[in-house]
Amino acid sequence: MHWTDIGVNLTHDSFKDDRDAVIERARNAGVTQMIVTGADLASSAAAVRLARAHSPTLFATAGVHPHHAAGLEADHLPQLRSLLAQPEVVAAGECGLDYYRNFSPRAAQLRAFEWQLALALECGKPVFLHQRDAHADFIAVLRSHGTGQLKGVAHCFTGNAAELEAYLELGLAIGITGWFCDERRGRHLAPLVSKIPSQRLLLETDAPYLLPRDLRPQPPRRRNEPMYLPHIGAAVAKARAESVEDCAAHTSAHARALFGLPE
Repeated sequence: MHWTDIGVNLTHDSFKDDRDAVIERARNAGVTQMIVTGADLASSAAAVRLARAHSPTLFATAGVHPHHAAGLEADHLPQLRSLLAQPEVVAAGECGLDYYRNFSPRAAQLRAFEWQLALALECGKPVFLHQRDAHADFIAVLRSHGTGQLKGVAHCFTGNAAELEAYLELGLAIGITGWFCDERRGRHLAPLVSKIPSQRLLLETDAPYLLPRDLRPQPPRRRNEPMYLPHIGAAVAKARAESVEDCAAHTSAHARALFGLPE
């Protein structure tokens, strides 16, 4: 089986001492393609360098997370445009809205989100989307850019049935993480994953975050890694009443189709 992790934060400092070993452990677990998430201009550039050094296993996104939106100015957009033009970059983002933390003012988040959606359309790249406690504004901004024009994924989906329906109506793919394996917070997702069409379902670890709570034994460092993606996939497959092999095959095939990854 071959798996694709569409969201892993491999530029995070927690990987600085064993990054190559983390990538190798993932490969040995069958995770043969991984997309490294960019969260600001610096980490996006680092993700490109990492993907370039580990081609064709790693790819990258380039964008500014809503937490860092206040730091994105109009004169930074040429730099972001240049990053999006790199062949290693397969999506714009992580971008979106986060009204849970509000680390950046909402006005700055909205402005940065609008800019990045426009750049994604200009560059012909799908978007890697973040939304937390901002569903109404998030949907409104996406719709303002034309239903059907934007392609992308609702990263780390943890929402309800109405949110899922809205995302599917917009043509978005749905990214499921180890949150699904959390018996406290993720129980509501089990009936929802069966409503996601096979060609829209994607899997991700969001490592080093969101370590699956049901993983046994728990790793001593409590750090998530892409090698745990098959564990998430097995839980999702069980909830969808499909084989693990089928889950690996269709989630990876859709990741390749959406992000233009090689076979």
